[in-house]
This record gives sequence, C-alpha cells and structure tokens, in this order.
Amino acid sequence: MEPSFGYNPNPSPPPEPPPAPAPVQASDLGLLTGLVGLWGGKGFNAIWRPNPLVSGQDRFLELNVTGETLEFEVIPGGGIPNRGLLQSGILMAGLRYLQQITDANVAPPNNGLHLEPGLWLNVPGTTNPAVAASVARLASIPHGTSILAQGLASQASGGPTIPPVSLNPVSIQSPSASSPFPEQNLATETVFRTTELTGITQSMVDDPNSLLLAALQGQTIVATITLQVSTSDLPVPGGGIANTAFLAGGLSGPNAVTARVSSTFWLETVQGSPNFLQLQYSQTVLLNFNGLSWPHVTVATLRQSSP
Repeated sequence: MEPSFGYNPNPSPPPEPPPAPAPVQASDLGLLTGLVGLWGGKGFNAIWRPNPLVSGQDRFLELNVTGETLEFEVIPGGGIPNRGLLQSGILMAGLRYLQQITDANVAPPNNGLHLEPGLWLNVPGTTNPAVAASVARLASIPHGTSILAQGLASQASGGPTIPPVSLNPVSIQSPSASSPFPEQNLATETVFRTTELTGITQSMVDDPNSLLLAALQGQTIVATITLQVSTSDLPVPGGGIANTAFLAGGLSGPNAVTARVSSTFWLETVQGSPNFLQLQYSQTVLLNFNGLSWPHVTVATLRQSSP
C-alpha cells in the first residue's frame, strides 16, 4: 500500500460562498430618505361600514375630518438581508413607521380612528424574478388586517398629478359599473350616515382627493417624489392581504373582508423661505360585503415637524 494512500471523505470541496453584499448606507433608502422624521396634519376619512341587515339596510357611511401624526424612523444596521436560492441574496433598506389618525370632531381621549404600525422598504432590482427596483409597504391594523403593498418610486420636477377618487360602491363582478348611493348626497337626510358633518363638504364626498388639491392652492411645488403601491400584482408582482376569520366570514359571505389596497404618497418640496417638505397621500381600501366592493378612502396633507 502506498504510504500516501488515504480515503478522502470529500472528493470535491464545496463551492466558495458568494461574497457578502456591501453594507447598506443611509443613501440606500433611495427615494424613501425624505420621509424620515415626524409629520403632522389633517385630512378626511370616508368608509362604508357594514350594517346588520335587521335594520333593513346593509351599509352606513362614516365621514370624518381627521387629525394625524405619522412618524418614520430608519431601521438601523447594515441592511435587511433577503437570502436567495435562484440568485444571490439582496440587501434592502427600510423605515419603520407609526400612523395615528383621530376624529377632529370628537373630543379626546376616545377619538381614535386608526392605528397602524408598519414598514417601508427600498427593494433593489432582481434577476430571478426579473423585477426592477421597487418599494414596499407592510402594515397591520388592530381591526384584523395585514397588508403587503408593492410598487414603484419616481421623482420629477413640479407638482403632483392627483386624479379624482370615488366613493361609489361597485359590483365585485363588474367593478367598472358604479353609481352614487343616497348617503353620498349630504342634502339627503338619513340615519345611515355620520350626523356630525362639521368641516365636511359635498365636494369632499364627491372626490376626497379634492381636499389635497385645495391644500396645494397658492403653493409652488418645486419637485415631487411619488410612491405608488398596491396589493395587486401590478405594476410589481407580489403583495397581498390577510384578514381575521371574523372579517373573512363563512359560507354566507364575508362580514367585511379587505380585498384590495392601493395608495399613493407624494413627497413635495414646497417653495418658501426656505423651501420645506410636505407629504400628501390618498389611499383606497376596497371592503367586500353583501356582493359589493365598498371604497374606504383616506387622504391627508402633512407637514414635517422634526426631521
């Protein structure tokens, strides 16, 4: 036997692991960078709530003038790793946030409407799947819904393009066909709508985004960063919604299941002495119950109180 003979339990050495990605720097937040800080302002909330059928009607339209605080903090460390099987892992950067919305027409402390902790992520482009760089928003609310909405970030000179948005319920089967319901006419008396309407106008109900346009009157917007995300697969594949059993309902249908969420945030540089930042957003949540999709629309205009 050759003196040098010996069994090799590993005839071929394992491949070298790929090099670790470079640490993420603050600039890797990309177009999310300007969100960091504490924001405050006011807005408008409109939601069709399910109403027990024993009353003879299936819906109630809640309308609220809102106050809001929204705080963003950088997630510390060297980046958020995503390990991959089909391609090398990626590093994301992100912000954690806390949103609190109150009813401006109700005295504290029991005037809370919405509490939402969540994350914004800046996601690099990938090769498998072949998806361009994107942003993602992850959110959970105590009512029993969690969302992951993904989309695109862009920047341009000048002000934002804010399209109209409607509160008209639509058929789940034919979402393109819609018409207003009586509760949307503030001149129509009804017990199935909010009674305290201080600060709420018909134009706000007809188009909640009109409140955002009104806030821009007299301002010169130098530049706008747009963050547009959705729980659908367009324009970026991925995302989705999880609901509690109560919301999802049973064989008779849902109590009020969240079916789709889409939101657009406009981070605006406003001309001034000096220039300042302004954050506007419009979000539409479709709640499905009793055969229809009922829009839940929230809009607000916020100013940065501390970076």
